Amino acid sequence: MSAAVTLAGAAPDLAPGWHGIDWRAVWRNVRRLQARIVKALQVNRWGKVQALVHLLTHSFSGRAAAVLRVTENQGAKTPGVDQEVWDSPDKKATAWPALRPRGYQPQPLRRVHIPKSNGTKRPLGIPTMRDRAMQALYLLGLDPIAETTGDPHSYGFRTGRCCADALQRCFQVLCHRTSAAWVLEGDITSCFDRISHDWLLAHVPMNRVILRKWLQAGFLEKGVWNATTEGTPQGGIISPVLANLTLDGLDQRLRARFAATRPQQRRCKVHLVRYADDFVITGSSRELLEQEVLPVVRQFLTERGLELSAAKTRLTHRADGFDFLGQNVRSQGGKLLLRPSRPSVRRFLTKVREIIRHSGTLTAGQLIVRLNPVIRGWAAYHRHACSSTTFFHLDRALFQSLWCWARRRHRHRSAGWLLQTYFGGTHGGRWAFRGDVLDQDGGTEPVSLFWLTDMPLRRHVALRAGVNPYDPTWEPYFEQRLQTRLLGSLQGRRRVRTLWLCQEGRCPVCGQPLELDRGWHLHHQQWRVYGGDDLLDNLCLVHPNCHRQVHASGWTEGSASREGRS
Repeated sequence: MSAAVTLAGAAPDLAPGWHGIDWRAVWRNVRRLQARIVKALQVNRWGKVQALVHLLTHSFSGRAAAVLRVTENQGAKTPGVDQEVWDSPDKKATAWPALRPRGYQPQPLRRVHIPKSNGTKRPLGIPTMRDRAMQALYLLGLDPIAETTGDPHSYGFRTGRCCADALQRCFQVLCHRTSAAWVLEGDITSCFDRISHDWLLAHVPMNRVILRKWLQAGFLEKGVWNATTEGTPQGGIISPVLANLTLDGLDQRLRARFAATRPQQRRCKVHLVRYADDFVITGSSRELLEQEVLPVVRQFLTERGLELSAAKTRLTHRADGFDFLGQNVRSQGGKLLLRPSRPSVRRFLTKVREIIRHSGTLTAGQLIVRLNPVIRGWAAYHRHACSSTTFFHLDRALFQSLWCWARRRHRHRSAGWLLQTYFGGTHGGRWAFRGDVLDQDGGTEPVSLFWLTDMPLRRHVALRAGVNPYDPTWEPYFEQRLQTRLLGSLQGRRRVRTLWLCQEGRCPVCGQPLELDRGWHLHHQQWRVYGGDDLLDNLCLVHPNCHRQVHASGWTEGSASREGRS
């Protein structure tokens, strides 16, 4: 029996130690089974789909991938009601016997409340580590189904899709002179909290016994157990996919209603663009959207136990503009322009000024290290819009805040001294805010503030219709998009960018793509304690878990790269 077959069906009690897992074989088996699920769906063989999902959720590879996901994401250190986290290799290795459906009973969620941008609070349910791993395990089989059957222009919480794709689709359907003039801005009231359990159990293609247990697990708040009779909890790994499955089908219903004939389709100009529970629908007239489109949407949502938010659902003319995903979409002078919205600009300035105001005794270099990720991330999100003017004004506001910070810190120094100390030299016609931070050798290295106008603007390439990240046919296409996205995000980080290109965007240990969501570590192939240097020939990018595995196995002298190529 081959190693691949053994990993696909190995009993969990015979699993190796955590650092002894062959992650290349694990991911090869998971991707192979997911690709077979997609192929079975394309020929409408649902019996084959169920058999493949059962094989995936009962395999060692699926369970290992599920444990890896819940121990690598941002909530890995956040416990559930049992106050347990899997923070050691021994705990991760002993998690497999618990990931089985027989006798499985999820524990209640730990309810917390997080603030929203409008001042209210959003309830968040935190499952236990075991429940998270079970959700991640069944998600491995459910996500390929959701990607194959989902709406073509739904972009939220989907593999290989992002906000820029949704905004670019808005631009495509509204940029022409003959495009629709009116837009319906839709928002669903408490979407996650009100989805009908009966509808989910009747339509979600997964183990209904397990799904019912998750939906009816309840939650603990201030030590009191509360039952859940509707909705899927925000905070669960599988909840976004369940919400997408609930809202999928709206695009098909609108097409069936308004595209019976091609002339009618051209006359109505009805197009749907959805990101999670926020969506916009275009139409040729206000009457069309109000009298024909809205009833279809309301009926669709009512079947699923949902309703539109009266406060956030409105009809807007293209010339008046509307906000969608942090950007303002407006037709001006015969052209459609996308700019950062005013609320998004205000939130960014508030966050940056709070960091500066509460900097305390931080040096200029330490302050720059805190500011740069925030500035670079916000600029990268809005780099695909017409943001040059907004970036210029924000740079000026940022300079004024930093100047006030320097004046408060040195009240008796002259303006010339402050310029020479903190703003020495110019960069692109602007004063360069500079400082020093400690390096790995105990010395200092200079750092400079990243100005928003340093981010080059470029048009986002639209996502093709009908693509599927789990279909091997589209794998080169998604790899190319991932490369374009990452190289743009690594602007100004030359060493990481060079290593990423040399490795062709893949981890040399497990062979999987290096992505922003999972992150990466910088590994010295010859360890520094053995005389390794910081030159590019001695460095490589690896996943955090792969980095720990390399050090636990004692690999040195480039063994990570040799193992990746073997």
